[in-house]
Amino acid sequence: MEKSQSPLVIVVDDDVHMREALRNLFKSVGMEVELFGSTSELLVRLAKGTPESCLVLDIRLPGVSGLDFQNQLATVGNNIPIIFMTGHGDVLMSVRAMKAGAIDFLTKPFRDQDMLDAVSNALARDSSRRASEGEMSALMTRYESLTMRERQVLALVTTGLMNKQIAGDLGLSEITVKIHRGHAMEKMGVRTLADLVKAYETISPRLKTPVPT
Repeated sequence: MEKSQSPLVIVVDDDVHMREALRNLFKSVGMEVELFGSTSELLVRLAKGTPESCLVLDIRLPGVSGLDFQNQLATVGNNIPIIFMTGHGDVLMSVRAMKAGAIDFLTKPFRDQDMLDAVSNALARDSSRRASEGEMSALMTRYESLTMRERQVLALVTTGLMNKQIAGDLGLSEITVKIHRGHAMEKMGVRTLADLVKAYETISPRLKTPVPT
């Protein structure tokens, strides 16, 4: 979705009065809000994708609890920031939620400003995460544009080998290695060897198989 969309706050609480109160609060500061009474309804919504967003989630819900739903999201790789709220303050639940990555844990009744501060923090985290994922995606796209030989040279360059050594390993002339290295740097959008190494180290965990040499 477009970055220009307003931040979205998704509220899940089985108490309709709490849902409406939070809708009014977030709307008052210009945020878009979507309300859900259960996590089963939310799963369908999240599958469609969201703009910059966060989840305000009641910890005690009918069916799947908020904590269990947090685990479900982690299992499917959904990293939407979560703010938990509960009317039953419980230290153990709070610790478990925070260890699992929750942004905050608010006990009802909470101050409006505390909720707004928590949501602002969560949205900032989501914006930063999306920017990082966008950079990773762009790097992977550039890497995939390399030829197999350019990938081989790149992999060896990042181990610290000199052009002459790479040429010997690959059975190429040194000038040919220099050409492949130059093409790899151009396609990866870097100007220095240090930047090339940094870019490769960034994407290397995402590479499915080692580059053959």
